[in-house]
Amino acid sequence: MKLASSVVEQAQPGEGMEVYVTRGTENEVRAYDGAVESLTSADSSGVGIRVVLDGPEGEGSRLGFAWAGSLDPSVVQAALGDARDNARYATPDPDVALAEPDGVSPVEQDLWDEGVIVTPMDDKIALALELERATRAADPRVRQVSSADYSDGRVEVALASTTGIRSEARRTTAFLSVDAIAGEGTDSQTGTGFSVGRSPAQLDPEVAMAEAVLRSTRLLGAQKARSGRCTVVFDPRVVSTLLSVVASALSGEAVVKGRSFFVGRIGESVAQAGVTLTDDPTDSRAFSASSYDGEGLACRRNVLISDGRLEMFVYDSVSARRAQTRSTGSAVRGGFAGTPSAGCRALVLSPGTMTADEVLAAVGEGLYVQSVTGIHSGVNPVSGDFSVGAEGLLIKGGSLAEPVREVTVASTLQRMLQSVVAIGGDLRWLPGVAAGQTLAIGDMQLSGD
Repeated sequence: MKLASSVVEQAQPGEGMEVYVTRGTENEVRAYDGAVESLTSADSSGVGIRVVLDGPEGEGSRLGFAWAGSLDPSVVQAALGDARDNARYATPDPDVALAEPDGVSPVEQDLWDEGVIVTPMDDKIALALELERATRAADPRVRQVSSADYSDGRVEVALASTTGIRSEARRTTAFLSVDAIAGEGTDSQTGTGFSVGRSPAQLDPEVAMAEAVLRSTRLLGAQKARSGRCTVVFDPRVVSTLLSVVASALSGEAVVKGRSFFVGRIGESVAQAGVTLTDDPTDSRAFSASSYDGEGLACRRNVLISDGRLEMFVYDSVSARRAQTRSTGSAVRGGFAGTPSAGCRALVLSPGTMTADEVLAAVGEGLYVQSVTGIHSGVNPVSGDFSVGAEGLLIKGGSLAEPVREVTVASTLQRMLQSVVAIGGDLRWLPGVAAGQTLAIGDMQLSGD
């Protein structure tokens, strides 16, 4: 905070300024064939500076941005000079402004675990090696472990602005993942498993191993399924991916630009009754939880869809001005080299009461999808079109049956939200912007044979 504040104090009359400073460390270990294939440890730090100058009367302000991957004083001063130069030549925009304190108090969260720092590197290496060994030995059908990885990270952030904002945050994460390749005859299938926590002590190699082995072995012998319409049950990891797409359509920035299938639908029923979708970065179980957003405002719980009704979008300061509303404390940024934008940080679908097995039993007949491909090319958050490749298992008599692959499931996001059959209670917090749980969607098109 001392560095961020010292730069802000250099603001000249008529000049708005925001300074975003980060520093962190990342460690990665990859095990292969019983040995350490790679080990990296990297420190990073940097500063991003935004300068706002008043433009011609009635035309708005001009924004300049510059960043530097160093906290050396001379480098920071050079970045400040570049930000000022960029502001002088920027096009005036009536909606450009820095965030201002809005009176919302931050929810203090403990997202830092010293275990990431004090755990010896030898112990971290041992986790990766043991994960690879256990996965190889778990099932005779596992022919190869293509990678077994341990990674962790810690990051500290400080932000100061001429509008009076001062915010500091820090967090740690630790991660285990493994890719298992199972085979029978000429057939082979890959499955990934992982375990996530805030420190190495919270990781469970057995969970990662068991997940990878199950997801690879149960797809052996997979064939194409018969085309038709059916109920599709998505597993929690796929649901997390689907919700991240929906999250992009709930961004106020996308809405004001007309790039969301939710445009003009506030107050309407956009989902099946019982569907409640909330963005809640104040929930410390979310790995992207935070007390402050990317502009230094307090993060808060925003209910976006309540019992099927579209209630609101998420906004940062600029998109809020364009929409003639207020920021929802939802500015996100990729780091010191990026500027804030509106987005979800910890999206969660309110869980139901059914277990995954109970969801399958309730569905009776359909398709269980454990992984999808083509999300970025096959899902359009503007039109809502949805068409992805999928692999998983048929559902017969309320239980998982024959494995299938090389099929496509299609619908629209609008129709899918209105066709929710069951929401599982097996909520799982995952890396990324959304949690996941078992979710059944009715009347989807399945294309196979």
